[in-house]
Amino acid sequence: MAGPGGQSHHLVEIATSRERSSRVRTPREAQHRAPRSADNFANSFTALGDLAYEGAQVSASVMDLDTGRVLVAIDERIVLPTASIGKILLLIEVSARLTERDASGYGILDKTARDAVGDSGVWQHLQAPSLPVADLASLVGATSDNLATNVLLRQVGLQAVRARTESLGLLRTALLDLVRDSRGPDDAPQLSVGSTAELMWLFSSLARGEIVDTLTSSRVLGWLSLNADLSMVASAFGLDPLSHRGTDHGLLLVNKTGTDAGVRAEAGVLRGPRAGVAYAASVQFNDSGIAARLRVLEALRTVGFDLLEYVH
Repeated sequence: MAGPGGQSHHLVEIATSRERSSRVRTPREAQHRAPRSADNFANSFTALGDLAYEGAQVSASVMDLDTGRVLVAIDERIVLPTASIGKILLLIEVSARLTERDASGYGILDKTARDAVGDSGVWQHLQAPSLPVADLASLVGATSDNLATNVLLRQVGLQAVRARTESLGLLRTALLDLVRDSRGPDDAPQLSVGSTAELMWLFSSLARGEIVDTLTSSRVLGWLSLNADLSMVASAFGLDPLSHRGTDHGLLLVNKTGTDAGVRAEAGVLRGPRAGVAYAASVQFNDSGIAARLRVLEALRTVGFDLLEYVH
């Protein structure tokens, strides 16, 4: 958005955007052991390595928000299913439209039969037939509401979300489809995909107010701060799942999770008394039984404990 500086200010923004895109796109060799500067993440490397040894695909990225130093990089460039994490891209597009005072972002939207979908979310259980756009975004942030997601997608269009994603320089992260109860041969095989390197960058950029602009970024973080799913990495932080928008024992968390058959993923930002980090972790595994699932959750919790030790 051009400011008082006019053309020169606009060129600076373009240059900054290209620089950010270049950082996201630059390939780096994956690491499979903790760097010396991040020895306290050794437990994370061991836990995720054990999952990989059992046949799971694992990916993780952690960056210090203040220094920009990458603390963990485990196959961070590979693309894995991320389930509902891709809904962040929809929230960014909705927030950008609200910032631009686009009339389509302010309306009250109806739920219809073609939007209907089960699983996560509460709107499907409520009597209200219509809700404001910002309320729907809050539902997506709080409960990853599938019905609210589909209604918002019908309003803004999947193509607009894809265009916004590309404008951010994201090449390995995308929202591929609306939410479906079942996926047929003509549907996208996953709701969303992503690399942990890009998801880590996305959350760090939101925290810095760099996604579109400060207001757009802040609004998205506000919606995501309502997230009630602290079952994965964030299970190690000891926060109240239903109320953690403020600082608690020096910790402040904003995160988004993704859950599907054989998929567990989480990305977020965590600030503590000593440091702040942006992080992302994804696991695709054979969900053959409760034991296999619990091993994945325990590994992600281990990542959370290491993050907690680093920031607190």
